[in-house]
Amino acid sequence: MRPVAGLARPKARHLAIALSFVLLVVAPVAVSGWYLYARAADQFASFVGFSVRSESGPTGSELLGGLGSLIGATSSSGSDTDILYKFIQSRDLVERVNKRMDLRAIWSKPEGDPVFSFRGNDSLESLLAEWERKVRVYYDNGMIDLRVLSFDPTDSRQIAQAILDEGTLLINQLNDVAREDSLRYARTELDDALARLKQARQAVSEFRNRHQLVDPSADVQGQVGVVTSLNQQLAEELVSLGMLQANAQANDPRIEQTQLRINVIRDQIDAERRKFGSDSESGEVLSDIVGQYESLSIDRQFAEQTYTAALAAYDTARAEANRQSRYLAAYVKPTLAQEAEYPERAKLLLILGGFLMLLWVIGVLIYYSLRDRR
Repeated sequence: MRPVAGLARPKARHLAIALSFVLLVVAPVAVSGWYLYARAADQFASFVGFSVRSESGPTGSELLGGLGSLIGATSSSGSDTDILYKFIQSRDLVERVNKRMDLRAIWSKPEGDPVFSFRGNDSLESLLAEWERKVRVYYDNGMIDLRVLSFDPTDSRQIAQAILDEGTLLINQLNDVAREDSLRYARTELDDALARLKQARQAVSEFRNRHQLVDPSADVQGQVGVVTSLNQQLAEELVSLGMLQANAQANDPRIEQTQLRINVIRDQIDAERRKFGSDSESGEVLSDIVGQYESLSIDRQFAEQTYTAALAAYDTARAEANRQSRYLAAYVKPTLAQEAEYPERAKLLLILGGFLMLLWVIGVLIYYSLRDRR
């Protein structure tokens, strides 16, 4: 029976590995824990949530229906939330909020906490970097949620309220720009339509003065009526002539008189028909004059319809300009923290310890892998 092996004595490499664990894992976690619980100042969070809303009800384009498409009216779509999301992370907002309250003084209050307090210079870039640390923006499904941190609950709520106020001002500015653009576009369309209508009416007036005709179509209709009446008389005389030729003698004077009336009526019909293709006082053919007048009348009718549509669009644009079509609705008002929730000390220590442990294990495995290859 073989003797039982005794306990292995720790070697130098084992002591080195244990020492590395203490130095690389235990010591950093211990120092971090001491700092988090002894030096790190409490931070208070204020939460606010809002979204850009539009007034319900039919818009001007819907009220106009086809008239809006006639003049090319367009409506803006909702990208205001995207603009607001970018605005919250912009230098412009940081400058505006900093003018309302001294952000550097607010975020540098705890003098004994150089990690979580603001220790930057007076440049806007350093303040913007601190803004990104203290203000978190969450954007999902058209809704924006903010978490604002500071070392005083009142300061956190004031910063959140300032962001909400500046966002409201931005949406109002976008509203004003949209209203001005819509009203200016509608006014331009109305002026153009009015100019076209005046031009079309002036063309009709000049045509009437040049040809001394109020309505060439009415004159043509009158001449058509004369020809129709003459054709009716001709038909009656032809019937009378046929009756006389059938019942009277060949030398009956009534036959000659009837034939004479027929010839006169036919000559008159030919004369009236020639008027349609003859030159008028202006030297133009009547049929051409009628064609020109009909073309001018169509242009005038189209100009009148366009003007009516443009006037309706302008009235609608003015009505929409008098109301706020978009506004910032806060579904979560800026909150006032009752107790400090940050920094999340236990969570930070757990993450740090797990990360250092992972690095230490990887380092030990690499060491043994290299040692076994020798």
